[in-house]
Amino acid sequence: MPRITAPTVAEHREAQERALLDAARAVLAEGATEIPGFAEIAARAGLARSSMYQYFRSRQHLLNALIEDAFPRWSERVESAMAAAGTPDRRVLAFVRANLDLVADGEHAIAAAIASVAPREAIAESSAVMHRQLIAPLAAALTELGAQDPAATADLINAVVHAATRQIENGADVAAVHRHTEELIAPYVERAVARGVPTNSGNNTP
Repeated sequence: MPRITAPTVAEHREAQERALLDAARAVLAEGATEIPGFAEIAARAGLARSSMYQYFRSRQHLLNALIEDAFPRWSERVESAMAAAGTPDRRVLAFVRANLDLVADGEHAIAAAIASVAPREAIAESSAVMHRQLIAPLAAALTELGAQDPAATADLINAVVHAATRQIENGADVAAVHRHTEELIAPYVERAVARGVPTNSGNNTP
């Protein structure tokens, strides 16, 4: 029986699966052009190749697990940052900062690598779900700020974030990109606050 390195078998299995997924993510981040092989991933994780088959039936199954792991991680981190920000104006800026922080941490490169090796249909639905999950809290904050078309405004802000993402991935200074992006978006939320939109509650009462 394999040695258990966690308090319970369930925690041991969860830790090993996490190690294998992280190893696969690392291989993809290095520029892999196809789904990583089991032997390479197991070696990277410091586990036997046979361990892979305890968690993933095939490379396609591994790819599906990577997709299911990558996209929710992004959405959850952005949503958490926005929730912690509190007021709607701060939530909008938190959306920007959290997304750019994820890019700087390499998450976007990994997501792009997964997308590059996955069949288009496997990515399309997950990408659409992630986009909706990301835009919904941003649009809600914009609604509280009094935006006339919150969804359209959210898409415009997201477009600025995408442009900033390309700058970071092209080697631009992360702090400078953060600063320039907020210089574009902060005046909008500041004007909304100046119009009398409350920033201490979820009410949209002028």
